[in-house]
Amino acid sequence: MQINFSGSTSSLIVSASEEIKKLQKETGKEYLFLNRGVNSVCNINLTQVIPKIDFNSDDVQVYPMARGRSGLRDAINKEYFNGKSNYNNIIITAGGISGLDISFQNIKVDKVLLPSFFWGTYTKVLTLRKTVYDFYDNIFELGERSDQLRNTAIVVCDPGNPLGIKDDDSAIVRVIKQLSDAGVIVIVDSPYRRIFYDNSDSFYHDIGMHENVIIVESFSKSVGLSGLRIGFIHSTDNVFKEEFAKRLLYATNGVNSFSQVLIENLLITPEGKKAVHDFKRKTSDDIALNIDYLIKLGLLPEELYDGRIPMGIFVTVNKTEEELLQYRIGSIPLTYFTEIHRDKAINYSRICVSITHEKFIKFFSPFKN
Repeated sequence: MQINFSGSTSSLIVSASEEIKKLQKETGKEYLFLNRGVNSVCNINLTQVIPKIDFNSDDVQVYPMARGRSGLRDAINKEYFNGKSNYNNIIITAGGISGLDISFQNIKVDKVLLPSFFWGTYTKVLTLRKTVYDFYDNIFELGERSDQLRNTAIVVCDPGNPLGIKDDDSAIVRVIKQLSDAGVIVIVDSPYRRIFYDNSDSFYHDIGMHENVIIVESFSKSVGLSGLRIGFIHSTDNVFKEEFAKRLLYATNGVNSFSQVLIENLLITPEGKKAVHDFKRKTSDDIALNIDYLIKLGLLPEELYDGRIPMGIFVTVNKTEEELLQYRIGSIPLTYFTEIHRDKAINYSRICVSITHEKFIKFFSPFKN
């Protein structure tokens, strides 16, 4: 048969996992899959939440609304936007990647600008959608020339992937307003942020009311439920939302009803709120301990961090993929996450630091020497 080739490629992260699984089976020894972006400190405990869901109800068994359950969208408004937005500005998606893909399809721009160190899937999706992309090193420099970027969309990821660098919120809010006011579309994709923040955080409200800002979120990282494939987008642009909803409808016919009901219960019930709080506290505590341990071992490359302490589930270390694999630690070469700084990235690797501190020490302690 004749095929319309996408021009995109498969994920190196997936193939690396397959290779590490093979090595683990062959050697009979445990390996750390730090190549993956999965929170592995603990699973969220749903024991007290599941009994609150009636699996025999239409809530679970019938097609969901195209834009998502109104109760869930209202709960997201209260949890993420301090109740100051509107549930009509929120559309439920099949995970963050679904929100990004449909957003990229939906906007009409000359090109999309990505961070110079970026999540590899950005370029895969943009290639699939035949969208031109380029890169920027510093978002604050973009704000200074916002008038030149009117036919451009800017992707912001903070804390970042693969470095985990976190910029000052107030500075980010200022530059996003500056870009939006100049007619530049800003897509904010920060799926790691809410592991470390609660509903007192005003960041999404502070940026989300600007007409050219699209917020893409998922519940994969913040509550550890990547298997549910559920997230949301927020926009105040009515035309964008109308077209987004159509594309989502004909791609999915609605996002999984059970996932929506479960997330709603996590956001609004006492049992759900406790489960989320406990998950985030344990996960963020061990991530912080692991990053501190890497600093003590001298494994964070100074030329990339310049004294800054990373935040998020990913960091970059000054060891190659091969060097880490000698100690049964899976990683991804940093060259996978950049196209313009490959010479700088060649001796480094990205790892996930969302793993129990005890196990992290066990595998990284050999680097003390």
